[in-house]
Amino acid sequence: MLTLERAKELNDREVTEHHLVIHAKNVMYAMGAMADHFGEDREHWMAVGYLHDYDYEKYPDEHLKHTEKELLAEGVDADDVRAIMSHGYGICSDVEPVTDMEKSLFAVDELTGIIQACARMRPNGISDLEVKSFMKKFKDKKFAAKCDRELIQRGCGMLGMDVATLAEICIEGMKPYAADIELTGTGA
Repeated sequence: MLTLERAKELNDREVTEHHLVIHAKNVMYAMGAMADHFGEDREHWMAVGYLHDYDYEKYPDEHLKHTEKELLAEGVDADDVRAIMSHGYGICSDVEPVTDMEKSLFAVDELTGIIQACARMRPNGISDLEVKSFMKKFKDKKFAAKCDRELIQRGCGMLGMDVATLAEICIEGMKPYAADIELTGTGA
């Protein structure tokens, strides 16, 4: 099983662009919250979340084409590699998310981008971000326009959740790490 320490060692070797490191952390903390929600191993889910974009910096146009073989060769468990591959389902991978971990990763990847964008605009960052405020921004397709809302809704459908429920879990899971993900606010 992938540990957080090993995930960081592998990812930090490949991912150096600041915004991609922040994204990895956002997904990691959201995945920790999802693990708590499902009663699963928090550190394990965080590790998979942190490592999910392993090849993106070097191969943005071939995302996930340089992940499976490479991570298996590094000794990453096949189930964890499968979970990572599944987050690109229908975009750059044909690995369908079937486990709660896989479905969660598929859904939170894009969702955390909108959460981050919302929190960055607020004086207190993510610390007082509420789902109601998030949902207003989610419904505004011009806000964080690059974040694919249809993908998020597909992921929510897989999980049997609505967007607000998923967002609340992720926002609450990210709040304790506001400083690490640079979401302490414009007034800080």
